[in-house]
Amino acid sequence: MAVKIRLARHGKKNFSFFHIVVTDSRSPRDGRLIEQIGIYNPNTNPATIVLDGEKALKWINNGAQPTTTARRILSYEGVLLKKHLQGGVAKGAFSQEEADRRWNAWKAEKDAKVASKKQSVSKAADEAARAAVKAEAKVNEERAEAIAKKKAEAEEAARAAAEEAAKAAAEAEAEAAPEAAAEAPAENPEA
Repeated sequence: MAVKIRLARHGKKNFSFFHIVVTDSRSPRDGRLIEQIGIYNPNTNPATIVLDGEKALKWINNGAQPTTTARRILSYEGVLLKKHLQGGVAKGAFSQEEADRRWNAWKAEKDAKVASKKQSVSKAADEAARAAVKAEAKVNEERAEAIAKKKAEAEEAARAAAEEAAKAAAEAEAEAAPEAAAEAPAENPEA
């Protein structure tokens, strides 16, 4: 029986995540499995990988063959490096303490890279949010200025119309006053 370490797809359409499983190579992709050793979620930035490294190393040492994607994930998590270092210990090239020191140094460096990536992603998201708020504030100011300008023009037009109406009323009153004065003596001939 050929044993594979591969991904089993889960999740919904266009938003999938994967279980990292050990299975018979003849079973279907999402079919029967021997053991689940981790989860891989490519939807996050950076991708979320939860892997039981000891189980993965045990299966690789027992002859399980990882698929290309599973091999990349195992390499990213340091399982293949640990297997390589254990091979060096078995050959007597260096001691177990030296192998542990090398793996811990690599793991610390890898964790620092992942932490800096997460920090840069969150910083970029914060910068984008700030830029969006500034752009929205600028649009709101322009909109407020346009409304104020339109309101001032309307008030100016209303004031001009009121002045025009008052002027027309004054002219009408002025025209009516001499006519009324001319009519008044004509009605009273005795005066």
